Amino acid sequence: MAQDTARQPPPTAPAAPARALLPFILPAVVVGVVAALVFVGVSTAAEKLQHVLWGPLPDALGVGRYSVLWMFVMLVATGIAVGLVVWKVPGHAGPDPATLGLDAPVLPPEVLPGLVLAAALMLAGGPSLGPENPVIAVNVGLATWLGTRLLPRTPGTLWPVLAESGTIGALFGTPVAAALVISEALAGKPLRGRLWDNLFAPLAAGACGAMTTSLVARPTFDLGLAPMGRPHAKDLLAALVIAATAALLGLCAVYAFPYVHAAFRRLRHPLLALPTGGVVLGGLAALGGHLTLFKGLSEVGELARNPEGWSAGRFALMAVVKLAALVVAASCGFRGGRIFPAVFIGTSLGLCAHALVPAVHPSLGVAMGVLGMLLAITRQGWVSLFTAAVLVASPAILTLLCVASLPAWLLVTGRPQMQLRPDGTPVR
Repeated sequence: MAQDTARQPPPTAPAAPARALLPFILPAVVVGVVAALVFVGVSTAAEKLQHVLWGPLPDALGVGRYSVLWMFVMLVATGIAVGLVVWKVPGHAGPDPATLGLDAPVLPPEVLPGLVLAAALMLAGGPSLGPENPVIAVNVGLATWLGTRLLPRTPGTLWPVLAESGTIGALFGTPVAAALVISEALAGKPLRGRLWDNLFAPLAAGACGAMTTSLVARPTFDLGLAPMGRPHAKDLLAALVIAATAALLGLCAVYAFPYVHAAFRRLRHPLLALPTGGVVLGGLAALGGHLTLFKGLSEVGELARNPEGWSAGRFALMAVVKLAALVVAASCGFRGGRIFPAVFIGTSLGLCAHALVPAVHPSLGVAMGVLGMLLAITRQGWVSLFTAAVLVASPAILTLLCVASLPAWLLVTGRPQMQLRPDGTPVR
């Protein structure tokens, strides 16, 4: 009898009845739509300001739009503007961005306007960071503040998850990314009910965020590269080498991150650290060219439209410069995320591999470069695989991505992350 009891499988968590999940639909829909509108609003405002700052304004002054002089002027001016926001605006634009990841803390409402302003100025001014981290933080704070007041009986822990899911769905234009991120966050945590019961409301928020963005802005991650045919043994070898190389290069930036951050931290004041960061970023932009500016998504499209347009050395230079710019921008205090710049770096590395060895298909090179770089920078396995896959939209590469992710993950797992604790030590 004891043996029969020992052989019985462990009991599975009971599934939640439908009536227990239905009350979460309306909050998920509202949060998803609002999160997407916040993302689109911040992005649109930043793009309009960017158009003025990097178009009519330098033309009126008789300065080249992407001349070395103007890049220095704009990046230093952006550092001063963001520094003033961090110094004077209530809430100081939130905590040190080097300490934040995608799982944003719940910030008080008075912090959110300054964080939105700092993020919009950064996006328009040219530093190499994306919108994801500050927009997620704003949506998490906004959803929690409003949700706990309008629906006080709803569990307070639900609002940050819905806001994060809605924002990620809006960022990528699909709820799949949100589901993958949330499922990865739930791994190892005790769950109430089945996994899909726990994913139900976040997936609804992600779907609504993605649909809202698609209707308003029509985003796409597909670079339009020619799809690859049936893979061969040489393609597998290329996939393993490119993904591992990108992961190792990303780890170099991760290990440098706390030291660069400590150097800027010694300046002690945002009006010193951020303009100094702007000076360094200006020098990097002069070295790498204007394509290494901004969050990198539009610039990735420009690279993909002409994969043969640059030499291997030029692609490698842009990748290294962009990686250094990412480290500097994230260290000196600019408010922004690291996923979009990492996509540019991985794309440059992949096209560099194609330029060095023409037998490497451009789609294969881009997918593996992005995979390895994102694994090192974000330590988000599902997001790395998903992003690399949607960029090239080539079914033949999916198997190679899964295989190449294994050695790349062995290289990065257990290493320091590109995120710091408040005392400046890296998170592991």
